[in-house]
Amino acid sequence: MIPDFEVTILGNTSSIPVHGRNHTSQVIRFGQELMLLDCGEGTQMQLRRYKIKSSKISNIFISHLHGDHYLGLIGLLSSYNLSKRTKPLTIFGPQGLDEIITVSFRWSNTKLNYPLSFVQTETTGLNLLLDNPQFTVHSFPLKHRLPTTGFLVSEKSGFRNLVKEKLLQNPISLEAIHSIRSGKDYEETDGSIVKVSDYAYPMHRLRKYAFCSDTIFDPNITSYIKNVDLLYHESTFISDDQARAAETFHSTSAQAGKIASISGAKRLLLGHFSSRYVDLSQMLIEAKDVFSESILSEEGQTYSITSIE
Repeated sequence: MIPDFEVTILGNTSSIPVHGRNHTSQVIRFGQELMLLDCGEGTQMQLRRYKIKSSKISNIFISHLHGDHYLGLIGLLSSYNLSKRTKPLTIFGPQGLDEIITVSFRWSNTKLNYPLSFVQTETTGLNLLLDNPQFTVHSFPLKHRLPTTGFLVSEKSGFRNLVKEKLLQNPISLEAIHSIRSGKDYEETDGSIVKVSDYAYPMHRLRKYAFCSDTIFDPNITSYIKNVDLLYHESTFISDDQARAAETFHSTSAQAGKIASISGAKRLLLGHFSSRYVDLSQMLIEAKDVFSESILSEEGQTYSITSIE
């Protein structure tokens, strides 16, 4: 059975929460595992609003230290403490974030009931942060006004599903079954070969999701996000404001479309919209002119990360 792999958008605005839009945050669900990517102001209220069980979140990933991407973190960690959480929590984020958390809790005399770990992210190359039995999470560098990373969530190869009818017709040894489930042909003692293709269903193409929070237009990042099934890329401005995008190290929706096209992404999810735009229709038009499979992210919506050939 293929596990669910999806992203729920909690916030998709940029620096100011206006027009009914909230600061950047999203939840990744892979099977029974929940992860939080960025934690802008209001994140825990959005978690409650959309009935997401925040207690199931074991890992939080923070892209950078601009407030609209992490200022909800202290509140969320405090709420975990007040609700008597005991489950361990790991935060992956840039240098300085652990100090911010430590100072805040020291001066508020807060003693956590649960183990809290911090892993500092690097801003060069592709770095493995989390190795789950079903998926991995890597960081990769983005080009912004201060150290920033994107995150790549990649499905790992799991056990193959067996064709029960074939097993009933031609039984094989338990050792052969274990080998076939792991995707390997098996040689019996008599030298005969039990082939995976004869006893197991074809493996679905492994799925990938990339999160590019804040970044200037930078084709260099495409080497890290090749052929992802869904790409979330900031699209703070429309093309008329391209000069402002460059000045602030942000991207336009058309530039996000170019990154999606160059990287071979299957779909593009636009977000991090500037407060200057109430209507986002022009942003979508400009993205789709470059990359037809572009979508405006909507808060509260869940997007399935599916394998599209």
